[in-house]
Amino acid sequence: MQLRIISFGTICFLLLSCFEGKKEERLPAYEDLISSVENQRVIFQKEYTDADESARIQILERVERYLLKTITTDFFKQWDGTEWDFNGTTRTPRKGKIACGYFITTVLSDAGFKIPRVKWAQQASEYYITRFSSDVQRFSNQTPESMKSYFLKHPDGLYITGLDSHVGFVYKSGDEVTFTHASYYDPKIGVQTEPLIGDNPFAKSAYRVVGRLLDKEMIEKWILGESWGA
Repeated sequence: MQLRIISFGTICFLLLSCFEGKKEERLPAYEDLISSVENQRVIFQKEYTDADESARIQILERVERYLLKTITTDFFKQWDGTEWDFNGTTRTPRKGKIACGYFITTVLSDAGFKIPRVKWAQQASEYYITRFSSDVQRFSNQTPESMKSYFLKHPDGLYITGLDSHVGFVYKSGDEVTFTHASYYDPKIGVQTEPLIGDNPFAKSAYRVVGRLLDKEMIEKWILGESWGA
């Protein structure tokens, strides 16, 4: 029998090669993301205040696209994997723990919406859903499949959905509908994005209240830096 000797360096190379495709994505500092969004808001604000009515419509459309992309990619990526805890209130992704309501209000607050982050996080989700959205629908005892059909019949966009004892974001893009939330089903994983239909609180809830985000009024308040009342 012929023995083949493999050096320690070769073993290290092989191990590194195996894990090369599994490297965690390096994200910019969270503070830099928040600052970048605020800088962009100031730019949009100047454009909007200087524009006539027809130009403002186009600016609102651009801002909606910007916020939708920024929240569902940049902010969701930052918070992904942050542990859940019923009393979690961390302001820093992946450091400390966060509750489901605090996840919603923290993301939107850090994305530039002037809201009472703590007070709203401590309320039933319907309380702030109805303040964010003029398009609110309530559902009782609907199957997850029928709920997905509801979203598929609507335009692409971001929604908040309040459940029996939980709250999360629903993002509809083409034929894909996902649920992003701080999950008490998997506390160690916590914040995650998963299919709408599956083993998650959305699918198991008997009551659902759904509000569509980023309508004209919500976007205009963001542009102008206006606050929501408590």
